[in-house]
Amino acid sequence: MSGVRIALSDRQRDLLGHVVEAHVATGQPVGSKTLVAQAALGVSPSTVRSDLAELERLGLLTHPHTSAGRLPTEVGYRLYVDELLARPQPRPGDLGIGLPAAHAEVEEALQATTEMLAQVSRLLALVSAPPLQAATLRHVEVLLLQREVVMVVVITSTGGVTDLRYTFPEPVDPGLVTWAAEYLNERLTGERLGSRAVKLAFDEPGLSPRERTFLLVIRSAFERAADQDRQLFVGGAAGLLDEMRAEEIGAFRSLMDALEKRAALLDVLARRTDPRTAFARVGEELEQPGLRDLSLVGAPYGLAHQALGTVSLLGPLRMDYEKALHAVRAAAHELSRFVEDVYAED
Repeated sequence: MSGVRIALSDRQRDLLGHVVEAHVATGQPVGSKTLVAQAALGVSPSTVRSDLAELERLGLLTHPHTSAGRLPTEVGYRLYVDELLARPQPRPGDLGIGLPAAHAEVEEALQATTEMLAQVSRLLALVSAPPLQAATLRHVEVLLLQREVVMVVVITSTGGVTDLRYTFPEPVDPGLVTWAAEYLNERLTGERLGSRAVKLAFDEPGLSPRERTFLLVIRSAFERAADQDRQLFVGGAAGLLDEMRAEEIGAFRSLMDALEKRAALLDVLARRTDPRTAFARVGEELEQPGLRDLSLVGAPYGLAHQALGTVSLLGPLRMDYEKALHAVRAAAHELSRFVEDVYAED
């Protein structure tokens, strides 16, 4: 349904926008009298009624039996959102998230972004963490647990901790263990897990055969760290419940069930057509059974040459799309500035 193509006159397009915005504001069906009185359309009530009938015929509005007013359909919301996404956007402003100082934990910044987004939007905020291949190494521990057993601990800037134990056929020299910890911290602290610098540290020509053999054994700890699942930060469930109408509570319960399966939400966030621009998924476009009565708007954040994650808001079909898009764009802009300082270039 994304990119709905329906031929409308400028007046009909404007009228559809007014219906969506009035329904978002009140939660009630929107009548022609309300539109004439509030929208300053400059046309007669009969013209408005004719245009509303045509929008209904095209499947963009629906006409509840119990009311003389109209409601947007899922297709109507989609066309309205496409119009918002197509508008030229000024440079995003700041939400005042107050991200921590550069080189602080990325996890702290993602949590702060989630909390602020939920607060300003009263929707469910979802922020996906960068893949750990893009995380920087914060610290490495190489510990001799027993004479033949070594444990390697890899700590990343996203708060990820990976530890693996290695059992050697013969006792390990404690001096070799101490050297490995010092060498790896000196070479790798601040480097991205997926960077060339990490590969070079294990292939350094100046290593002795004994050092190289030991490093090749424990190298898998770094590969495991890079393969760990991505995190998803979620905030605002209580606020979303406050904003939902009685008929939308069923969708809220389904959403709570879906949150227990965060991998599905990460899949939804990953499916966007252009990793450089804001996006929206309306209703059935979310493709998850628990989410089909909801809408999601989002924007990617990351480096100039690489998207690292997504900042999104999830809520009912009757959400303030313009406000939500403004919020995710601003949050993604702030988060991008933060990660540019955290992730050193290769």
